[in-house]
Amino acid sequence: MASTESFPALPLFDLQLQPQDLEAVAETLRSGWLTLGPRTQAFEEAFAAQLGVRHAIAVSSCTAALHLAYLAAGVGPGDEVIVPSFTFAATAAAVLYCGGTPVFAEITSRANPNIDPEDVERRITPRTKAVCAVHFAGYAAPVDRLKEICDARGIALIEDVAHAPSASLHGRKLGAWGMSGAFSFFSNKVLSVGEGGLLSTDDDDVAAFVRSRRSHAMTSGTWERHKGSTDTYDVVGLGFNYRLDEPRSALLLSRLGRLEQEIERRRELTVRYRELLSGVQGIIVPFEDSEVATSSAYVLPIMLERDGEQARVSAELRERGIQTSIFYPSIHRFSAYRERFPDVSLPITELASRTELTLPFYPHMSDEDQDRVVTALAEVV
Repeated sequence: MASTESFPALPLFDLQLQPQDLEAVAETLRSGWLTLGPRTQAFEEAFAAQLGVRHAIAVSSCTAALHLAYLAAGVGPGDEVIVPSFTFAATAAAVLYCGGTPVFAEITSRANPNIDPEDVERRITPRTKAVCAVHFAGYAAPVDRLKEICDARGIALIEDVAHAPSASLHGRKLGAWGMSGAFSFFSNKVLSVGEGGLLSTDDDDVAAFVRSRRSHAMTSGTWERHKGSTDTYDVVGLGFNYRLDEPRSALLLSRLGRLEQEIERRRELTVRYRELLSGVQGIIVPFEDSEVATSSAYVLPIMLERDGEQARVSAELRERGIQTSIFYPSIHRFSAYRERFPDVSLPITELASRTELTLPFYPHMSDEDQDRVVTALAEVV
């Protein structure tokens, strides 16, 4: 049966791999060793050095990294974790995996859609075990202020860095501010390999816990037994199958060498996009121009000034061959969360979710592509 799908001329994301990336994966396949092993270790060491932390532990997804980060912070039944609702559902779902309760906090504004530290502070209770800061679109959340708030109360600060590899605040890389940072290598991310994640930390105990729990809490892995380091293992806790495989690690290691160059290109494109968008009436472009230079420039979000226009504008852009998306629907408005948390009201977050559109954006986007997007947007807003 013939496909009736129609793909946009300008997609939201696009990925171009280089010949060396393909060869790195092919070499791994030829090696015959596909599960967690030496290539994963090499990638972890390189990523930790690039980030400036003691430990980087590769896992199967950013969701897995968040789950292990919350567990390492001691989150369990009866505990609360303060999270934004303006994020992907995994930020809150991983709290529920632990038996904890996500407490949803406001964003600062539609022009600064990162978590509001003043609202976080108001929501802290004796049950608060951790705060999770999401660096939306690759721009730094106020982790400097959040760290002060958390440190003063003995609360763990977790960073959801899914959008923000190599972004920084005050010269310090994001993912190096909190007890742990959770990174994503999903197919639409800045450093993408399809599926994958990583937990960063400077805490030796956290690193040991995460390395153990990512692989069923076994005291040795398949690679160690293959090398002859041991021929047995114990299981010392409740662990998970959160391992990253070797082909993805090889692809990550190959792509990591170009990460800074690709992010710099993203920043150049973002500056040009923002200049073009400054002439479009009826929209808000989040964050400040000055913040682009320290961001990862992951996506290009806009907010429509008028409520109730999101679906129409998205549909009319799609008719012109331009794909958009919503980053993000409010978590607390999803059916599963309304059932659990029916009384949550976050007016700023909810308005942002009803008016946000994410525009096409990728490192090899041309000036002509950007011009086409902005011209179409100006026509339909």
